[in-house]
Amino acid sequence: MANPKAVLWLRRTHGWLGLWGAVLGLLFGFSGIWLNHRAVLKLPSMAQRRSNAQIALPEPAPASAQALALWLQGTLKLDGPATAVKVEAARPVPWAEKDDAGGTAPLMQPEHWTVTFGGPRHGVQAETWAGMRSVSVRTLDNGVLATLTNLHKGTGMTVPWILLVDTLAGCLIALSLSGVGLWLMTHRRRTVGLAVLGIAATVTGGLALTSL
Repeated sequence: MANPKAVLWLRRTHGWLGLWGAVLGLLFGFSGIWLNHRAVLKLPSMAQRRSNAQIALPEPAPASAQALALWLQGTLKLDGPATAVKVEAARPVPWAEKDDAGGTAPLMQPEHWTVTFGGPRHGVQAETWAGMRSVSVRTLDNGVLATLTNLHKGTGMTVPWILLVDTLAGCLIALSLSGVGLWLMTHRRRTVGLAVLGIAATVTGGLALTSL
């Protein structure tokens, strides 16, 4: 027979964890269904507004992606600094022929810079190649549904939001384990419970493996 104090403690822990993750759970559940069926339930055409522009760089042009981010922040009059600065290293162009005889050096593709501003509701992304005289700027204004999916994916979100979502992930793990523990400690028909758990694990694992 299970220890009553252990059962009571597990129930209380299960309840508090569920309460902590309830709001985030609803948000992620709704947006997760939307993302899972995004091929069918496409965002309405009015949910997102996109605009593209080509902006000439100053002379001399920014020497690094970080310098480009600072220049864009001032030029576009953006409220905050860049949320992400990505640099793809220079490399030989994909179509260059390999020269095993030690001839001329292959044609090199310059660094590719991508700078992102904003958050899940409004975002600005700029792209250019090192040495170019202009930068391509794409502005995106999201509706409610697109904003929710960006919150789900963490697009444009800061570190505190990411850490908050990590606590939800931890709650889900703890809720799963405590739920199984409560079933085993309070139900006599444990064989049925273990069978249901085994079937669920088999179905989930099978569908996951067949999709790989």
